[in-house]
Amino acid sequence: MSALFAISLASAAILAIVVLIAFFRLNPFIVLFTTSLALALAAGMPADKVVKSFEEGAGHVLGHVGTVIALGTMLGKMLAESGGADRIALTISNRAGRSRVDWAMMIIGLLIGLPVFFEVGFVLLIPLAFVLAARTDTPLLRVALPMGAALSVTHAMIPPHPATLLALSAYHANTGHTIFLGILIGTPIAIIAGPLFARFIAPRVPLTEANPLAEQFVNREPPKNMPGFAITVFTILSPVVLMLVASIADRVSAPGTTLNTGLHFIGNTDIALVLAVILSFYVLGLARGFSRETILRFTNECLGPTALIMLLVGAGGGFGRELVDSGVSKVITDTALDFNVPILVLGWLLAVIVRVACGSATVAMSTASSIAGPILLKSHGVSPELMVLVTGAGSVAFGPMNDAGFWQIKEYLGLTVPQTIKTWCVIETLIAFLGLGFCLLASLFI
Repeated sequence: MSALFAISLASAAILAIVVLIAFFRLNPFIVLFTTSLALALAAGMPADKVVKSFEEGAGHVLGHVGTVIALGTMLGKMLAESGGADRIALTISNRAGRSRVDWAMMIIGLLIGLPVFFEVGFVLLIPLAFVLAARTDTPLLRVALPMGAALSVTHAMIPPHPATLLALSAYHANTGHTIFLGILIGTPIAIIAGPLFARFIAPRVPLTEANPLAEQFVNREPPKNMPGFAITVFTILSPVVLMLVASIADRVSAPGTTLNTGLHFIGNTDIALVLAVILSFYVLGLARGFSRETILRFTNECLGPTALIMLLVGAGGGFGRELVDSGVSKVITDTALDFNVPILVLGWLLAVIVRVACGSATVAMSTASSIAGPILLKSHGVSPELMVLVTGAGSVAFGPMNDAGFWQIKEYLGLTVPQTIKTWCVIETLIAFLGLGFCLLASLFI
């Protein structure tokens, strides 16, 4: 397969998805499914392996993301019904001021996003964005987009996020130095791609369609018996704390010991979230006077609107797997290696290519760092810490449609495909190019 053919095939598939969904109004899941199969067949993949590849890709993504979405939605529902989301929203708006709620959500996103995957942080915080937007009469995009931008920056550039830990190992970078540089470089990127861009784009992207996910959180008066701010924040941060504990487990206990295994277990994303949900059943449910039957009803009814999201997330994973198994992504990546470019740019470019090819920022970062790592060892005067950051920046580029985050943003915020491209894809592209620019600038002094 030639590089030109591979690039043309991937581009045609992405263009077909946009046109069929945005202009012909076809079901997004059907479009993703059929386009994935057509791409694999056109690339010469055996017909008997095409469907299996899609199923494995979808299953791999949903095995993690589906559980995260379900548990995160339940936690969000308990926050909303108990008044916990209202309590946090009112406290933040009172302290930050109605005109600065977007900056407040960006800061919260930077904190929450440190140890968790983007999908986890997003489902934890989106109920707060809905409530804040409604209570302060602020456009939803102006509140939610800064939050998403901050989560994406931490996902890509600041340890102890799992993706950056993979690159730290590949580049033999210093963890503390990387965290310092990540905060120093990532914060201005989050500001530009977050509040500043959101204030520009929100008036230009009107949300006209009803959003059932937003309605279930905000279409009611705040309850009188709201939980306290501290206990509510503790509940929503509990999974974050557990994941942080897991990230330092190897430093406080010997690997393989019972304590080490236990810390890693409770810090697993799914375990941390389910423990937080169970905690919310008491703190935000029983303690607020809700019966067990009422709590059961809350957790059942909140899952309905997430069904389409889960299907689209799985289909995006299937599309990415077809690109990998058909050999399209490998041909594109190998082509990039043939060009003689600076190592910082190469690490960024490889991450961008893998990101577009397979969708996953984590896969893009780990793949690009494994390729560029040996090359870095032969280079002189290049900071390994900057290599981690620049690879991470490239790993979120473009926010393609084979990434679960694209469909989460689209469905939760009630956007059309073109609106998602104008907002989220631009944010992800800003993060990628600003990250490259800031890292190249920093390399002049480091």
